[in-house]
Amino acid sequence: MAPMIEDQVREAEADAAIELRVDEISQLFDTLDPFPFRERDLDEDAEAYFVGWARELPKDRPIRIIVHIPIAEATTENALELGTALKHYFDYRAGAVVLDLNELFRIGRRSIAIGMCALAVCIAIGRMIAGQLGAGYLARFVEEGLIILGWVANWKPIEIFLYDWWPLVRQRNLYRRLAAATVELRPYPPKATHS
Repeated sequence: MAPMIEDQVREAEADAAIELRVDEISQLFDTLDPFPFRERDLDEDAEAYFVGWARELPKDRPIRIIVHIPIAEATTENALELGTALKHYFDYRAGAVVLDLNELFRIGRRSIAIGMCALAVCIAIGRMIAGQLGAGYLARFVEEGLIILGWVANWKPIEIFLYDWWPLVRQRNLYRRLAAATVELRPYPPKATHS
């Protein structure tokens, strides 16, 4: 019974792993970035690979990143700092998304204030015009048209507070999960050369 449980545990752990194979650790990072290795940005393709796989992993398990590299590369300084570099990068990305989220809510608050003022002005003007025109169809048309215009002015802030922030929260949480991922190096032997 114990081997079966161990196999299930291994299988469950494998479900939450992102694996990739590179010849050099530096392939994962932007070579044009002038910062020291542990502060460099990930290469766009590498980030897309990590994020794409992380989205598919179960959300209730911690993520493991397994990097297969040549034995000679496994002892380099870059390989030893890979976990720190990935954590730093994904923490930075999560922080950037938090700033985007804060900016979205700031815009939403400003938009709702403008939208509510527009609604109040439209209602006031609609009632004033309806009072001048009497109880006919034209007065009703103008009054209701202005009320609709006032509510349309609130469309964007309502959209921000009801829907637009969810994707940013999901993205932030994904980056946080990637920042917390354990990084494992798995060296492989050099390719055999045929003479």
